Amino acid sequence: MNKTIRRASVFALLLVFALLVRATWVQFYEGQALADDKDNRRNAIETYSAPLGNIIVGGRSVTGSAPTTTGDLKYKRTYRDGELYAAVTGYASQAYAPTQLEGIYTDLLNGTDSRLKSVMDTVTNQRADPGNVVTTIDPDVQKAAFDALGDKKGGAVAIDPKTGKILAVVSSPSYDPSSLTDANTGGTAWKKLTADPEKPLVNRALRQPLPPGSTFKLVVAAAALEDGLYASVDDPTDSPDPYTLPGTTRELTNENPNAPCTNATIRTALEYSCNNVFAKMAVQLGQDKVKSMAEKFGFNDDKLDVPVRAYTSVYPSGMYPSQTALTGIGQFDVTATPLQMAMVSAAIANGGKLVSPHMVAQITNSGGDVLQDYDDEAGSKEIVSSSTAEQLQSAMQTVVDQGTGTNAQVPGATVGGKTGTAQHGENNSQVPYAWFTSYGKSDSSGKEVAVAVVVEQSNAARSEVSGNGLAAPVAKAMMEAALKE
Repeated sequence: MNKTIRRASVFALLLVFALLVRATWVQFYEGQALADDKDNRRNAIETYSAPLGNIIVGGRSVTGSAPTTTGDLKYKRTYRDGELYAAVTGYASQAYAPTQLEGIYTDLLNGTDSRLKSVMDTVTNQRADPGNVVTTIDPDVQKAAFDALGDKKGGAVAIDPKTGKILAVVSSPSYDPSSLTDANTGGTAWKKLTADPEKPLVNRALRQPLPPGSTFKLVVAAAALEDGLYASVDDPTDSPDPYTLPGTTRELTNENPNAPCTNATIRTALEYSCNNVFAKMAVQLGQDKVKSMAEKFGFNDDKLDVPVRAYTSVYPSGMYPSQTALTGIGQFDVTATPLQMAMVSAAIANGGKLVSPHMVAQITNSGGDVLQDYDDEAGSKEIVSSSTAEQLQSAMQTVVDQGTGTNAQVPGATVGGKTGTAQHGENNSQVPYAWFTSYGKSDSSGKEVAVAVVVEQSNAARSEVSGNGLAAPVAKAMMEAALKE
């Protein structure tokens, strides 16, 4: 063999070796990345080659799968009562990334979760039959909240204080997830929904933090009792009316100028929602103590998964005393979701202990065998002492029995609550937010529920916007549905 042929042969062998190395690299190191690439059409073809698993509410599926008539995707997702449960299910689309429970449990619902595979599935690398997601949602409570909110923009959450089960998650305005599932027609619906100024795709129950207004006074009262600033909800406070914000000449007044707010007790201050009392109380405690109590309830937690990741509710730091005073009435930079304020009422109702809120009870395989039981895994932590909780319960009951929350009264149940009307816009130039958070306990069955409702906007005149007028009736409807026998 001459020199030229020998060199050409060696070069050819090197090229073959390089091709083998590259093929091996792609197969074993880049293969998964290519398979997971969002632009890999084969993933969608595989996902929708068979019916998906389902999301279960109250023992029945609120999702389904239907055969398609065109294209290479054999099935598409369907929804029963889509608008009612959109804030729970989210959507699974042939064209867009899944959201809410559909997104969190994608692998379970499409059969690729390793826990679903049998020995034969593992050997043959076949996709297993899909699993199901069993939620904690109570269909009656969900519908009561949805109907009561009606055309009002807002959100609502209900929690069982004893178990942490989330019984309702409602966001209004809602949307029909079915409109987004088809790759051929979903684009039009997507453009319409994303361009809608009312933002129906936003989950206002879990992911829309707003100033909580006077509902936050429960947190400040809890901090004052736990710290020993006041021994009882019936002890007089040191609260001038009006209260001049520290370092300023601005006087903080009350909505009702005739309310007995001067040096009012915590009970009376909650009953009449006295701003002067809780602003002064926040300053007396100091922002660090108020923040510590807020964080015990769940504020500033950026990893609150239920299992959908809830948006962080915020209690700020680094404030001037005048700003700390405003946080005492749920203003300045304090924000909260309905989930967060429902957690506050749930902890108070449950003797001071907060059970981890969750809206998935179990995940199962196609045969109904439980793969994971979230009800059994729900932990609890003490937020306030049982004596503090009992005192706050009593004061909240006064609010509903004879104070600013009378629209939340439920026959046959003991109800405690707190209203809130939060400023909106610079100098409160826009329609205020109406809040209500409460708990209810059946006098006969012992059933319990904690709820929180925010109404961002309604058709009511500005002068008629209040937590008792707009949000409390929604809370009442939810509590009635949860406590019925």
